[in-house]
Amino acid sequence: MGNAKGALVKTYGLRDIIGPIMVGPSSSHTAGALALASMARKLFGEQPERAVFTLYGSFAATGSGHGTDKALVAGILGLATDDPRVADAFALAKAAGVSVEIIWDTTTEVAHPNTVDIRCESREGRTLEMRGVSIGGGAAVIRRINGIDVDITGERTSVVVHQRDERGVLAHIAGVLAGCGINIANANLHRTAKRGDAYTVLETDSAVDASVRELLMDHPDIINARVVPATCAGDGEEVPVPEDAEERFARWDYASGEELLELCERENVTIAQAFRAREEALCAKQGTEAGIDAYLDRVLEVMGNAATEPLGNPQPSVGGLIGGEAAKLRAALEDADPQHRLVDSLAARAAQYALATLETNGRMGVIVATPTAGSAGVLPGVLLALRDERGFSHDQLREGILTAAGLGYLIARNASVSGAEGGCQAEVGSAAAMAAAAAVALAGGAPDRCLAAGANVMMSLLGLVCDPVGGLVEVPCQKRNATAASVAFVSAQIALSGVQNLISFDEAVAVMDEVGRGLPPELRETALGGIAKALPPAPSARGARVTRQTLPARRPRSTRSGPPSFWQGAYPIFTMGA
Repeated sequence: MGNAKGALVKTYGLRDIIGPIMVGPSSSHTAGALALASMARKLFGEQPERAVFTLYGSFAATGSGHGTDKALVAGILGLATDDPRVADAFALAKAAGVSVEIIWDTTTEVAHPNTVDIRCESREGRTLEMRGVSIGGGAAVIRRINGIDVDITGERTSVVVHQRDERGVLAHIAGVLAGCGINIANANLHRTAKRGDAYTVLETDSAVDASVRELLMDHPDIINARVVPATCAGDGEEVPVPEDAEERFARWDYASGEELLELCERENVTIAQAFRAREEALCAKQGTEAGIDAYLDRVLEVMGNAATEPLGNPQPSVGGLIGGEAAKLRAALEDADPQHRLVDSLAARAAQYALATLETNGRMGVIVATPTAGSAGVLPGVLLALRDERGFSHDQLREGILTAAGLGYLIARNASVSGAEGGCQAEVGSAAAMAAAAAVALAGGAPDRCLAAGANVMMSLLGLVCDPVGGLVEVPCQKRNATAASVAFVSAQIALSGVQNLISFDEAVAVMDEVGRGLPPELRETALGGIAKALPPAPSARGARVTRQTLPARRPRSTRSGPPSFWQGAYPIFTMGA
């Protein structure tokens, strides 16, 4: 468990790499932000009456364009990542009587570029302060609770106990869980000082019933206890954990491309079959039904809708920078003189689908992050074009997605798929590598050819920066998705031809990670450099560093008072500039 940075993260599964299914426009800034706010709501135990969000780093610099503020509010309200109402989160909060304050802080340095502090307040004055980070692809980690450093990934169900650091408290906690038949997978004690405030964070092998909280609270030194359900690898249906679950997962897990090829040879399987077996083992270890084919069917359905709807119904994006490009390309290719058609029908169709998917994403429609929302058009473009032009079946497309996930897992594990960490090479570059491997597999290529295709892509797109114009996942993201689909096809063809690589897949991943970390912050999703500089910020936003925006709740005058600017001020529209 971990990544190249050595930090504790999570064990990536299918839904982390192919997914989440979400409202656009950004997996890390929208889906990840929503996940963090949802965790805060669960820790708080109820919907707060007031929520204050302080955004740092890339969250602060580009969150306005990414809908990060809306996603945070949606998470506090309990909405899911694929709920179309995310775009209307502020109106929903007002109707629900929830007061919201957003603080955009671009001056404070933080360890991770996608960081947010969340403060929840109840009508009775109860509070919770939580710091979380979005680590890419919609995954999120809690780093701090009420000033105490913690590490909660959501991989397993977590029991979070706020206590006084006194003798016998840990024994009480362990006894309650044992008495309820709950096995502890991991346990960590975080405290401010000896005999001061402390948090015990326990990860369990099974779900924890809400009644356990009351049993835990039956101790004079326990202040509070909350259960944070796992972000399940499978479909959420709990099943018994087999005795050999760990051994089974160890058999199918792999940490590098070299290990993946050894696994495929040892078990005589394809990459898709190996990753399916790994996913089944991971779900068994976490005690959930895998539901792989049902999930893949849902993925293909959403991909198809996102890639086709804008072709017949073009609309402008939320930011207004894109809209109608896919329809224009299709019309031009259909009407053009044959001499003006510079690409074949396969590449042209892939480009159309990629452009359309990013248009759906830009107008906050529902897409599949593969592996991120900013790169969501590449894999659908390649797969759907191969279906239309080469006649691949639905079942074959499933295998293509599993192949893509098999490589995407390695990139996420050993580098990053986050633009804020590694630039656009980590997003579109990773997506194109995954798509190239899928294309090779569908064409009958062996596992080593799939990895060769992925390495070809990463070497070709090495150093690609993340420079969203206006802080929006629109320009140049949309066209990069379309061109990356072509790069995937060419790289796949080279690999299928038997051309050997001087650089292995693992070496390409390691170099991509190194290059990404060497990119200056201006070129990692902050909208401060690269192409983003072509569109200067609005005059009102220039020089802004710490900015507040508030949304008042509708409340009777007799209820709790607060600062007039908070409770009564109008919600202003604000665009963060450089």
